[in-house]
Amino acid sequence: MTDDPTGRPVAHDPTDRPAGPDAVTCTGLVHAFGGTRAVDGLDLSVRQGEVFGLLGPNGAGKTTAIRCITTLLPVPAGMVRVFGHDPAADRMAVRRLLGYVPQQLSADAALTGRENVTLFARVFDVPRRERAARVAQALAAVDLTDAADRPAKTYSGGMVRRLELAQALVSAPRLLILDEPTIGLDPIARTGVWEHINAVRAATGMTVLVTTHYMDEADQYCDRVGLMHRGRIRALGTPAELRQGLAERRRAQGRTAEGTPPTLEDVFRDVAGSGLDDTSGDFRDVRSTRRTAHRVG
Repeated sequence: MTDDPTGRPVAHDPTDRPAGPDAVTCTGLVHAFGGTRAVDGLDLSVRQGEVFGLLGPNGAGKTTAIRCITTLLPVPAGMVRVFGHDPAADRMAVRRLLGYVPQQLSADAALTGRENVTLFARVFDVPRRERAARVAQALAAVDLTDAADRPAKTYSGGMVRRLELAQALVSAPRLLILDEPTIGLDPIARTGVWEHINAVRAATGMTVLVTTHYMDEADQYCDRVGLMHRGRIRALGTPAELRQGLAERRRAQGRTAEGTPPTLEDVFRDVAGSGLDDTSGDFRDVRSTRRTAHRVG
């Protein structure tokens, strides 16, 4: 997503693809917890340089898929590749390419913003001689320079999420993975987080893979989206393509209401159907999301 002269985000041309392997490829990815398959034969490709939105109801398998891609969950060889690297064979090579912002808050409230980002610089093995400069650059990228030496416990919810974004950016990742990055934030804070994501992306060309329940965010900021349900991708395309597809299905069924074009939320509901009320998913993810929203709010 880039900006036109008015400052409005504009999607990349989908035919303009960088050379080399896709940023992420999942081929028949399966991951089960006990007898329940959270991810059930997931096929997915995320192109280099795009913002890809992974959408779906709670229990669809989004977070599990993210954890497989980020090497937090083990997967058999050949199911996942990140810029051509197989996590099963070379986990550390994959980790060096990633920045990750999880649903759960990861900033330490007792540390300052600078200390939090410095800690992540050490974890991601940023060379000692480069750390101070890289930490300063990451904090500046998310507009936290002035608050860098304040304890994180004094930050607002939006500032905490921007701090976590700085933590993920300090290692200069080629792929930034965001799991519900704006959950619980007010509309102004949500917009601010996305403005900083897009600014860093425009400057570095990094790829962004994001999960979100905010359909307006996916529609505005994602180049392509995949709608996931029961562990698999059920619909894939640009937001405009998915909305157009639903409009065409409605017309074919004779149920188009004049003057009410479908939204991405309508597409979401159409794909998930009754599964939105399905209680077979992992309730730990639901409870975790609610706790996160309460802490950020």
